[in-house]
Amino acid sequence: MIGHALTGLLVLHIAGGAVGLVAGLVAMIGRKGGPLHARAGTWFFGSMMLMAGSAAMLAAAEPDRLSLLSGVLTGYLVFTSWRTARRRQGGAQVADWAGLGVAVLCFAAYVQGAAAATAAPGGELDGFPAPVFLAFGALAALGALTDLRVFLGPALAYRGRIARHLWRMCVAYFLAATSLFLGQQDDVFWFMAGSPVLFIPSIATLAFMAYWLVRNRLPRRAKGAA
Repeated sequence: MIGHALTGLLVLHIAGGAVGLVAGLVAMIGRKGGPLHARAGTWFFGSMMLMAGSAAMLAAAEPDRLSLLSGVLTGYLVFTSWRTARRRQGGAQVADWAGLGVAVLCFAAYVQGAAAATAAPGGELDGFPAPVFLAFGALAALGALTDLRVFLGPALAYRGRIARHLWRMCVAYFLAATSLFLGQQDDVFWFMAGSPVLFIPSIATLAFMAYWLVRNRLPRRAKGAA
């Protein structure tokens, strides 16, 4: 029974990840604010939440604490990115504070994981050294601190809201792409394991994020300008 349940979770995880990567790509290259971007964003949100949730449950069964926490962190980033795109007014609702709580708990768990890895005889916890846990912990801390700034400060202007939506969506996409193409290369891409080609999706995602964050800060050209 447990084996069938894990197989079902794995199928959901793979399906959610595949749909999420395709939908995220369409959302990234589609015209921002257009109907295609909106539909792709909705598919990205739903499929990535499915992927992140199933990943966390699969990791809990192994156990693999880093993958468990990373699944939760990815879900948090996707959820808060989606909330940012949908809500234009300032302040925070219960769901937003709940998301902040998830980020804080992830940060605490990553720090605890780093401490456990440091104290372990081999300097690793579940095969990962302390710096890896600290890197993810820093990402969770960044999410939590920027949440507080938004919740307690004035409402974000248009550019600020776009930047918040963009970096969270892209980082979640980066985590998913890196997990698939690099983390699972021996199982999924065994025929090209170790190839530098597998780095392309992760690097391209970071490059896309940097491009749009910079473009978002540039003055907008008036319609009809030469």
